[in-house]
This record gives sequence, C-alpha cells and structure tokens, in this order.
Amino acid sequence: MAEKRAVVLLSGGLDSATTLALAGNVGFLCYALTFAYGQRHKREIQAAKRVADSLGVTEHRIINIDLAAFGGSALTDSAIDVPKDRADLDNSTEIPLTYVPARNTIFLSYALAWAEVLGAFDIFIGVNSTDYSGYPDCRAEFIAAFETTANLATAAAVEGKGRYRIHTPIIEMTKTRIILAGTELGVDYSLTHSCYDPDSEGRSCGQCDSCRLRLKGFAEAGLEDPIEYRTKNVK
Repeated sequence: MAEKRAVVLLSGGLDSATTLALAGNVGFLCYALTFAYGQRHKREIQAAKRVADSLGVTEHRIINIDLAAFGGSALTDSAIDVPKDRADLDNSTEIPLTYVPARNTIFLSYALAWAEVLGAFDIFIGVNSTDYSGYPDCRAEFIAAFETTANLATAAAVEGKGRYRIHTPIIEMTKTRIILAGTELGVDYSLTHSCYDPDSEGRSCGQCDSCRLRLKGFAEAGLEDPIEYRTKNVK
C-alpha cells in the first residue's frame, strides 16, 4: 500500500515542529510549507529549515508573500510594538495585536493548492486554542469551515478523487502536553524559534506572549527550554 502524502504548515515554532513530528509518526510522507510573509521575526524561517531537515521531510518549500504590504499586526508593521509582559495573558478576551489578518486562511489556501498538485488529501496545521485562544483563525470552527470550503473548491474533491481533511492534532493540547508529546517523538526544540521580537543576535525576548507561553510550558513539563533568552518571564 502506497504511503499517504500530507502537506504540513511549518513556521519553525514549537507547535508546528510538534505537529510535523506527529504527522510523520502516523505514517504520512510530509511535505513542509513555510512562509516568508514579511514577519518581523524572520529568524523562524531558518528555524523551519532546521526542523524540516531534522525530521526528514520529503520536501520543504518556502513561499514568499507580502502580508506586510497590508500591515495591521505587530508582526508585520514595525510601527506597532509587540506587546510585552501582559498581565491578562491567560484570561484576555481581546484579539491581540500580534494577530495577522487572515494569515491562516491564506496559509491553508496555499497548502490546499500544493496538496491538490501532489495528489494529497491531508493538510496539517499546528493551531492551538487551549493555552491561547485569542486568534480567531486558530479555532476549531474556522478549521471545519475551511475543510468544507476545500472540498467545494477543488477539482480533485469535486471529481471524487478524494476528500480533503485538515488535521489539527494539538488544537486542544496545553503547551505542556505539546512539549511532552514532541519530546517523546524526538523533536529537538533547540532548533525552533517562537519569539515575536528577537534581538539582533537572535535571542528570544522572554516577554512577548509567545515566549511566556513557551517558558510556562517547559516549566510545567519539568524541562529546560534549550533556546537562549534575554530575560525569562514565566508568570
């Protein structure tokens, strides 16, 4: 029986690295897709290359798109400061400034296009709504809606060649569970990059939402985060 192919969205962060490992662990031939989209934390692209190499993907493509042309996010607009040391990190009901407009919709659309060309009907994305549910495009409702769209919009699905499925294996995991799952599968987290605002030497700030959730996850897992920080705020 031929092995099944899957397109895996790979940012270079902790969540997507774990998602890639999980996809490979259940027998998929993984085709990793990374975006240089004008993000201020471009170091994650190099991290994605390292992760893809370490986990032995079949192919890794890096696509250039310019979401910075629109701005509207602290990650794509240098005039908007990345929030640091937010007191309401775990309880905020507001969409944070680090939300990038329509990002996952755009990324999944590219993944769908590549999947159709590859003859693959499985797409993996490392969205997570448990530790941090501020992004509307990380919710299960959005993923279900996109999956429905994928099966309406593609020739392969309409012609009955297969049905597309969007896999979200870590969507309900805490950061601690994600780290433990990846560690069990041999993910080398020293290769990953999560910080929204690294310094010129590539050190993580330790104060943005992404850093703090990562640090908290490692602390609760009883493990040492192997990357370098300027400071560490686990509160």
